[in-house]
Amino acid sequence: MNSSMKIRRTAIAVAAAALLPFTLAACSDSGSDTKAAPTAASDQAKTGESTPADDSMTMDQPFGPACAGVPKEGAGSFDGMAKDPVATAASNNPALSTLVAAVKQAGLVDTLNNAKDITVFAPTNDAFAKIPKADLDKVLADKEQLTKILTYHVVGQKLTPKQLENGSFETLQKGMVTTKGSGEAYKVNDTASVVCGNVKTANANVYIIDTVLMPK
Repeated sequence: MNSSMKIRRTAIAVAAAALLPFTLAACSDSGSDTKAAPTAASDQAKTGESTPADDSMTMDQPFGPACAGVPKEGAGSFDGMAKDPVATAASNNPALSTLVAAVKQAGLVDTLNNAKDITVFAPTNDAFAKIPKADLDKVLADKEQLTKILTYHVVGQKLTPKQLENGSFETLQKGMVTTKGSGEAYKVNDTASVVCGNVKTANANVYIIDTVLMPK
């Protein structure tokens, strides 16, 4: 009698021990599934919500592939640039050092910093590098020509991305620039692409472009 009870108890214990891992695994699996599903759903919800919101706000944030290269913190970050007037803000962005040097050479730092509500189409260092060095040196040495080129990149009003969709604007140089595009893809004069747009400074909206614009 005792021995048969022992055998039965042992059998029950063995069966319970064998079943326990499966039970735990099932519980943990179902637990992780139920946890994972809402997380994924909420992530999709978040993603889904943010994109239309940005569109409806006519993309109030900077956009474009080159924006990833802007420092996350400090004076050269988007937040830092928003606090400074445009020439000072540009001087804190490493990708605009050639433009800043040209602005200084032309004596336009104060002009740009003191202007109110302007838009600057700001060529990157790579944009200036497309110009043969001899030609670029010649322009940099000719203050009058340099001033014409630089002021051709400035419009006397703050332009939103929406206004760039099909626009024509007078520049400080008195020539006209045309803009076309939508979403996050815009062209200026059909030659320059906006690579980081809608960058805010204290007195300007900046659209960083990949080609230097030449007055017509």
